[in-house]
This record gives sequence, C-alpha cells and structure tokens, in this order.
Amino acid sequence: MDKMRTLGIGKNATMKILYAVQGTGNGHLCRALDIIPILQDLGEVDVLVSGIQADIQLPFPVKYRLHGLSFIFGKSGGVDLWRTFLSSTVRKFVQEINTLPVEQYDLVINDFEPISAWACQTRDVPCIGLSHQIGALDAASPKPDEKDMLGKFIMKNYAPTSVSYGFHFKSYSKNIFTPVIRQSIRELEPKDAGHYTVYLPAYDDAHLLKNLSKFSDVQWDVYSKHNKKKFSLKNVTINPIQSDSFIQSMAHSSGVLCGAGFETPAEALYLNKKLLVVPMKNQYEQHLNAAALEQMGIPVINSLKRKYDYAIEAWLNGKNKVNVNYPDVTREIVTNIVEKHK
Repeated sequence: MDKMRTLGIGKNATMKILYAVQGTGNGHLCRALDIIPILQDLGEVDVLVSGIQADIQLPFPVKYRLHGLSFIFGKSGGVDLWRTFLSSTVRKFVQEINTLPVEQYDLVINDFEPISAWACQTRDVPCIGLSHQIGALDAASPKPDEKDMLGKFIMKNYAPTSVSYGFHFKSYSKNIFTPVIRQSIRELEPKDAGHYTVYLPAYDDAHLLKNLSKFSDVQWDVYSKHNKKKFSLKNVTINPIQSDSFIQSMAHSSGVLCGAGFETPAEALYLNKKLLVVPMKNQYEQHLNAAALEQMGIPVINSLKRKYDYAIEAWLNGKNKVNVNYPDVTREIVTNIVEKHK
C-alpha cells in the first residue's frame, strides 16, 4: 500500500500487474486461461511465459517470452535429466533475470516461474506466489514415504516468492485452494463413450503401443507429444496434442490414464472419471501429487512395466470413482489476493 501511495496510485489509477507463468507442461497455461481475464479486470496486465515444453497457446498478448528453465520429458516414463541440463544455459538464465524490469510493476504474481521470481529476489521486489507447487510443498499436504531431498530442494528454490498461495486436490490449509477448473471443462457434458483417454508425455509412442495393446478389449485414445499426425494400430489411437480434442476425449471417456501432474488429474476428477496415475521418474512434484491422490483413493502405479499389468486390469474392471467438490471461486481467490497485496 505504501508503494502505491509513492507511485501515486489511488482508486482511480490503473495498477500495473506482471503475471509470470511457467511454460513447462500445459497445466500452468491452462490455469492462466482463467486467471488472466480476472487480473485484466483489476489492472493493466503484462504476461510473461518462460519454458520450452508447452503445447498450449495463450489467446492473450504475451509481452515476455523467455527461455527460462525447462524440464525435458524423456521417452520411458521420466524426465530426461541430461537433455534438461543441455537445454539450460546459466549465462542466458542470468541475463534474463538481470534484464527483466520487475521494479516497473505494482504487483508481480508468479505461477512457479523462475525468471521473474529471481529478478524480484535479487532486487528486493515483492513477489506473490500462486501455484500448485506451493500447495504440494505445504507442510499440511500429503508427502510420499520415499524421501527425495534433492528434488525437494530444487522445487523449494526454483521460483522463490515473498508470499505464498497454492492450489491442490484438497484445501489442506487456509492458503491452499481447490483446483482452478477452466471454464471450457466446466461447460462440458460428460458421458461414457467406452474408450479410455491417455496422456503420458514422458512415454514415447512405441512404449505406449507396446504396453496398451496388451489390453486388447480396451479402446485407448492416446494424446502424444511425440507425434504430429493421428494414426491407429490395433486398439490404440495416437493423437497429436490438441486441447479441444483432448478435453472432449476425456469428457466422453470411461476413464483417464495419465501422469501424476495436477491439472489433468484434477479435471478428470471434476468430470467424475475413473483415474489411474503414473508419476514421472525424477520429478518430485509428481510424487507429491501421487501421495495426495493415493490418500484420496486414486490408484497409483510406478510405471507401465509388466508387473503392473494386474493393477491396470483391476482398474479397468473396477467401477470406483472419487467424488470431489471443486467450486468455481477463482475470481474470488484472485481478487482477494490482489486486494490484500496491492
């Protein structure tokens, strides 16, 4: 508030907001689809996206497109640590931090985005964290039995913030909110057309075809980061990533098989679909998510290896669904945060 008075910002002035979004994967950008219009009602918004692994395009002007730090998906169930290292250059990262003018904004809101977070940190500019990762790391949120100290350290220091608010599958504490379910999902009319929707970006098409075709009486509708053209082999259809097609497939599925990310499992639960998750190797956040989902009654398997065939078969034959309550309160959450910290 003192900063606003210094800048001469009052009730009739326009607040300048920087909204910085992590561009690795699609979940952050899906959440941004609903959050950005709310922020635009509250001030003048510049959008920053960093990362090189997203398939979603924002329908808003993006002022800053930065390389940032991206985790590169592998082809057999995990993050490719070597390619991740090669894709990141310290010099470029530092340059992006030093040249980002965060001090020009009245409010910086950060969805697990490292450039703006570290730019604020090094220049003593307040940075408001609003991300799922904050929710997953919260002391009250479920944790896996297996300790990953390096993964925890990286996640805690990847995008440091001054104040933290998070999203998770449940509201485990007062600053942790239930998921942002985008309007395009809320407007769907779910039904069961008999197929199973698959999104496992850490597996290549060969692995998925080999492992899913074993369940020959099941129609698998796979969405792949590794192929640009649709094709079918036996009972498996491989589709390129396309948001509208994917959410229609998910809404009309019998169940969803996916990684232990956040947005896709949350949307599947909202649509009341059977869910089975496979957390990525070398990805601590996914193991935090898997712990929370398992506590809710969602089955979790460690890979698609043959020893998990029985678990997949049991899931296919089962009828158990987990009911959730994810109210549409995103505008209230974002407005309250902005009002509190402006």
